[in-house]
Amino acid sequence: MTVPEPTVTSSTVVSADGTTIAYLTVGRGPALVVVPGALSVAAGYLDFARALGEQFTAHVVERRGRGRSGPQGPEYRIDKEREDLLAVCDKTGARLLVGHSYGGLVVLETARGCPDIRKAAVYEPGLSIDRSVPTGWMSAYERNLVRDRPFDAFVEFARAMGPESARRAPRWLMRRMMPLALRGPQRSIVLGQLTETLREHREIARLDNTYPAYREIAAEVLILQGGRDHTTQADIDRATLEYTIPHCTGHLFPDLDHFGIDKGDPGRVAGIVGTFFAG
Repeated sequence: MTVPEPTVTSSTVVSADGTTIAYLTVGRGPALVVVPGALSVAAGYLDFARALGEQFTAHVVERRGRGRSGPQGPEYRIDKEREDLLAVCDKTGARLLVGHSYGGLVVLETARGCPDIRKAAVYEPGLSIDRSVPTGWMSAYERNLVRDRPFDAFVEFARAMGPESARRAPRWLMRRMMPLALRGPQRSIVLGQLTETLREHREIARLDNTYPAYREIAAEVLILQGGRDHTTQADIDRATLEYTIPHCTGHLFPDLDHFGIDKGDPGRVAGIVGTFFAG
């Protein structure tokens, strides 16, 4: 007997500044909200959401600047993302949050100022501690955007933020490989968000070393980390967060990388997150 595909519905909500925020919904049970990372869209997290949907109603935010959601806007700050997430939470009744990368930073910032959030799971949250997130790539990246050279811009990003193999590769080789590596829908997703990604990483840089504020988080927090291609600094950042956040535990997936939650093994990650939320 074939198991029917879970139904995915699309809804919208209006954020505090009047921006329309879309989100996808799948599953049945207690509500939770998933916040995607940079250079990604809500649909990329549907496998993760479907796995959680066996126990929960999973709402995946289409962050501003993507899809049916409104633009980031000229006054973009992470506070806007926080307002967007709270608007989705208010509409859905969700008090459980999941965030990936930059979305993990959004979740931590939201939980810090919202005692109603009960639990939050963040997969390699995109925050900077003692300048652990590099910023030297941004000037060349922006120049390439201005010159309408998107692949060259993305090369600068990948060499600064990617795994060691990307960081050590020469620019000419990365430039030659990039059009081959980015194909089909993924090419449109990445190239369509280059400006938004720069704004988001400037927010990460602005918030460098503000992590002591996470002592205010009342929610239980689970920090998830991939062990493949990670750095010693990533271990330090995770340990710092676990020490800072009052009710915090960690979980390591030794064989997964930064994209374990959406592209690697979303079902396995969802299993750990579901157990944490159900406990």
